[in-house]
Amino acid sequence: MKIGIISFAHMHAASYANYIINHPDAELACIWDADEARGQEMSEKFNCKYFSNLDEFLGTDIEAVVVCSENANHKEHVVKAANAKKHVLCEKPIATEVEDAKAMIAACEEAGVIFEIAYPVRFAPGFKQAKDLIQQGAIGEIVAITGMNHGKMPGGWFIEKELSGGGAATDHIVHIMDIIRWVMEEEVNSVYAEMDTRFYDIDVEDCGLVSLELESGIIVSIDHSWSRPQTFPTWGDAIIKFVGTKGNLEVDAFKQFALYYNDEATSITQLPYAEDMDDGLVNDFIACVKEGSAPSITGTDGLRTLEVVKAAYQSQEQGKTVLVER
Repeated sequence: MKIGIISFAHMHAASYANYIINHPDAELACIWDADEARGQEMSEKFNCKYFSNLDEFLGTDIEAVVVCSENANHKEHVVKAANAKKHVLCEKPIATEVEDAKAMIAACEEAGVIFEIAYPVRFAPGFKQAKDLIQQGAIGEIVAITGMNHGKMPGGWFIEKELSGGGAATDHIVHIMDIIRWVMEEEVNSVYAEMDTRFYDIDVEDCGLVSLELESGIIVSIDHSWSRPQTFPTWGDAIIKFVGTKGNLEVDAFKQFALYYNDEATSITQLPYAEDMDDGLVNDFIACVKEGSAPSITGTDGLRTLEVVKAAYQSQEQGKTVLVER
């Protein structure tokens, strides 16, 4: 299967590229990037062709694309790919506006192509086990959930609101919210959020706390921030604690690792030994395209998490609890 990557603007693009080229049934055939220097560099690194013209890129015989452009450009690139009959794996969040997300879903449905959203945390082994345990009733009825997604401040276009759609809330609420929706199989009714810019001199929020109520009445809190120092040994964390009537269950997606002290590079990094979640995501997408089956993480999943993020911003602006519009 020939796959192309649309933009290396997002840092996860390189990871996806590595797993594509190492997949026995896939080939990274080409790259398009609006940044020609970056596109040329990545095409040389991954030994594939670079296109400076998106229409020419989409006119090749690739079957699928991975969209890793800036958040605000997801709609344009996904719709163009769908119109060219290419299956799509799109980096999160699905878009910066709810109406854009709906248009992307509609375009893919009309074109009859697979549309998957990149929420790799679903493929962390701990969360897969947690879902099974909770659905088996191992900790009883869930009454509350707390989630944390802290990361390094990424800089670049991530802190330009026109391109990113927002700061840490846009970047990090979605990962935790997707896991909660997936495990609990229910939606959010209402949202109350407080956000601020405390760690960096930037124009978007870098921290916040969101309180949610699910349809069943379960209370959820999400602590999202760019509070990790730049020397932190990984990009961040993803931790969720489920509180049940029979017990509690806490999952840390990045808990399984060895610390690597590298004097030569004067750095400390985490070397994970669990199944890699990016690998799981890429494998799922390729399998869905090959088999023509529905992806594990749909465009609607991306839309629902975006609706929660937009409600959080609305709550912050109005200073009150808001209902999630669907």
